[in-house]
Amino acid sequence: MNIQDKLKDLFQRWCGEPCRNITPIGANGSGRQYFRMEGAGHGCMAAYNSDIKENRAFLYYSGVMRSHGIHVPEIYAVGDDGDIYLQQDLGDTTLYRLLQKKKEEGHPFDEQVVGIYRTVLSDLSDIQVKCRDMQFEQYAFPRADFDRTAIMWDLNYFKYNFLKLVGISIDEELLQRDFDALCDVLTEADCSYFLYRDFQARNIMLVLDKDGAMAPYYIDYQGGRRGAPHYDVASLLYSAKSGMPEKLRDELLEYYIDALVENTASSEHPMTRERFMRHWYAYVLVRILQTLGAYGYRGLFERKPYFLQSIPIAVTNLKHLLDTRAMPAGLDYISHLADVLADSVTPRKDETSGAAGNENRCLTVDVYSFSFKGQHPVDASGNGGGFVFDCRALPNPGRYPQYKQYTGRDYPVIEFLSREPSVDEFLDKAEALVSQAVENYLARGFSHLSVAFGCTGGQHRSVYCAESLSRRIAQRYPVCKVQTTHIAH
Repeated sequence: MNIQDKLKDLFQRWCGEPCRNITPIGANGSGRQYFRMEGAGHGCMAAYNSDIKENRAFLYYSGVMRSHGIHVPEIYAVGDDGDIYLQQDLGDTTLYRLLQKKKEEGHPFDEQVVGIYRTVLSDLSDIQVKCRDMQFEQYAFPRADFDRTAIMWDLNYFKYNFLKLVGISIDEELLQRDFDALCDVLTEADCSYFLYRDFQARNIMLVLDKDGAMAPYYIDYQGGRRGAPHYDVASLLYSAKSGMPEKLRDELLEYYIDALVENTASSEHPMTRERFMRHWYAYVLVRILQTLGAYGYRGLFERKPYFLQSIPIAVTNLKHLLDTRAMPAGLDYISHLADVLADSVTPRKDETSGAAGNENRCLTVDVYSFSFKGQHPVDASGNGGGFVFDCRALPNPGRYPQYKQYTGRDYPVIEFLSREPSVDEFLDKAEALVSQAVENYLARGFSHLSVAFGCTGGQHRSVYCAESLSRRIAQRYPVCKVQTTHIAH
C-alpha cells in the first residue's frame, strides 16, 4: 500500500468518511511529506515520516504542550506503523509569510507584527519553563540534551556543510581551538529548559481566533531537548530573512527577558537579566553558525534557491555580530573566517544594483537574441560581463525558403530546430554554464546576470535558443526574474 492509500485508510478510520481529496504540500527544509486531506465534513493535515523515533518525539511533545495550554496542533490519529499521523489543519499563514507581505506593502514591522512577536516571545517563555520536565531521555531525538556533544555537532555542521562547500581555505586546528572555547562558554549556562531547537518564523502559524485576531500556533518542535533558553530566542530574532532592525531586536529581547524572569521567579534557580546576558551573544553566534551549515547543505549541496539567497544575509549577520558585540575570548579564528566570508560571499555595492544586504532584491537574468551583423545587446545594469553564445555553428533554417518568413518563436522553426540533436546538446551545455553562474550569484546576493545568443540574422537560431534557455532557467530557478529581449536586425 502506497503512502497516500495508507493515509486515506487512516482518515476513514478517524472520521468515518472517505477522503475526497488529498493534496501534497511542499516543505523547504524537511524530508517529511505533508498532505492536506478533505472529506465531506472533515479535514486535516497528514504527515508521513519514515523516522519513527522523530515521530515519537513530535507526538509526545504535542501531548505535553497541549496539556499546558500551549497552542500546538491537535493530533487526531496515528498509523499502526507509527510512520503516518493526522493532525489539526492550521492553514497556510505563517509569521514569515505575513512578514513578507508586510515588506511588500512597505511597513514590515508595523504595530500588528510587533504585537505578534511579543505574544510569541511570551509563549516561548512559557514553553521553555513549563515543558522543562519532559521525559527527554525516553523521547528526545536525536539527543536528550543540547550539551557539548550536540553543540559540537552544530559547529561541525557549519564546518563541513558550509565552509567546505564554499571552498575557502581553513586551518582545522585553529578552528577546533575556537570551537572548544565556544563550547566552554555555552555549557556554563543553565541548560535545564526546554529547547525548541527550530523556533523561527516559518514554524509559527497564525490562525484567526473568534475575535478575528491572529493567534500564534507552533509546529516542528520534534527536535526539542533540554538546553539553554537563549538558543530559541536567537533563532527567532536573528533569522536571516526577517531583516529585523537592530533597535527592535534589542527591544524584543528585553521583553522576552522580562517574561522569562517573571516565569522563573519562584523556581529553584530563577533567571536574572545578568545571568541571561552572560551567555547571550555566544548562543547567537552558535545559532548563526548552525544556520549557515543548514543553508550550505540545502543551498550549496541540494541547490535550493531559497537557501542560496539566505547565505549572504546570514554572513552579514555573522560579521556584524562579531564586529559590534562583546564576544567570549578565544574566538579569533572564527572572527578571521567571518572577514574572509564577508569578502567572498557577500556582494559589494558596485556589484549590485543597490545596497548590499538587501534581501528583497531578486536575481534578474536578462536573456537576449541578436544578429552579429547588427546591434549587440547593451547591459543596462552597468555590471558588465555575462555570457555571449554563438549559434552560427547550429543548423540554419534561414537557408530554406519555407522558413524565411518565420522566427525562432514560430512553430515551423521550433519544430525544425528541436529535432536537431546538436541544438539540444548546445542548449544543455549553455544551461550548465549559466546555471553555475545563477547559483553563485544567488549565494552571493548579486542582482543581475546577462546572457545573449547571436546568429547571422538574429531571426531563427538565436531567438529559438534565447526562448529555450529562458524557459529552462525560469523553471529551474523560480526565485529568479527572467526577462527575454529579441534585438531585431
